[in-house]
Amino acid sequence: MPDPADKAAALALMPVSRETQARLEAYVDLLRQWQAVTNLVAPSTLPTLWTRHIADSLQLLDLAPNAKTFADLGSGGGFPGIVLACVLADRPGARIDLVERNAKKAAFLREALRITGGAGEVHHRDIVDYVDSCTDPVDCVTARALAPLHQLLGFAEPLVRNGAKALFLKGQDVESELTEATKYWTIKSALHPSRTGGDGCVVEVTGIVRRNIAATGGAR
Repeated sequence: MPDPADKAAALALMPVSRETQARLEAYVDLLRQWQAVTNLVAPSTLPTLWTRHIADSLQLLDLAPNAKTFADLGSGGGFPGIVLACVLADRPGARIDLVERNAKKAAFLREALRITGGAGEVHHRDIVDYVDSCTDPVDCVTARALAPLHQLLGFAEPLVRNGAKALFLKGQDVESELTEATKYWTIKSALHPSRTGGDGCVVEVTGIVRRNIAATGGAR
């Protein structure tokens, strides 16, 4: 069952409009329904879903306050993609592309957008195919619990090269991931401690240059 205190704590940490809160509540209800038949989040995190997943996703908006167009890679159960789409619904001209190759999860994402009215579009395809065919400008590219950092950089590099900022939600192993990533990439980055506590952080990347094409080929 949802914990009202967890929801209150999340919204105190990351306040949203009443309209956005209503969208998020509809999304959470839908996620709980689908969770019974499709594994969208770790079951152990359901009691703290609002702080663990909703607030964690919302914090990205403060790092890209003027962004209108987003690409969320490997959207899965909708974090951060659907959460951002719920907020962006109040922002004229905004949209988020939700990229997900798993058919069941893509179906869930479409239903989540339908019931929330979120400003998004689901792309049921591989990430590389999406990135290679992306012709519309993207202000910000996001990912959460998708892949090691060096692989994320490979996915995002064409979008960042064209002007996008990348925001990747990472856990306690971020330093080792950064060390590994610098073997393959020269990056311009900053680390922001997670506002939801714990050892998590957001990796902000504004520049990506290949060090070794042969070595990084597998990253994409």
